[in-house]
Amino acid sequence: MSTVHERDDASTHPDPSPYRVHLPGFISDAEIGLGDVVKRATSYIGIKPCGGCDQRAAALNRWMIFTKGRS
Repeated sequence: MSTVHERDDASTHPDPSPYRVHLPGFISDAEIGLGDVVKRATSYIGIKPCGGCDQRAAALNRWMIFTKGRS
C-alpha cells in the first residue's frame, strides 16, 4: 500500500530568509550577497557578463548573505 504525498507548492510557502554566513574580519561592515561575490570575482578575472547574470546574482543574493563575524 502506497501513501500519497501532497506536492509542496511554492505559492503556499513564502520565500525563506537567506542563509547568513559570518566571516570574521574578511569583509567590511556591509553585508554582501553570494551573487555579488560571484559577479565581482568573474569580472575581476575577465569574464564578461551575459544576459542572465543579473538574474542569477539576484537569486544567489536571496539564497546566501555574507556578514561580518559576530563580535
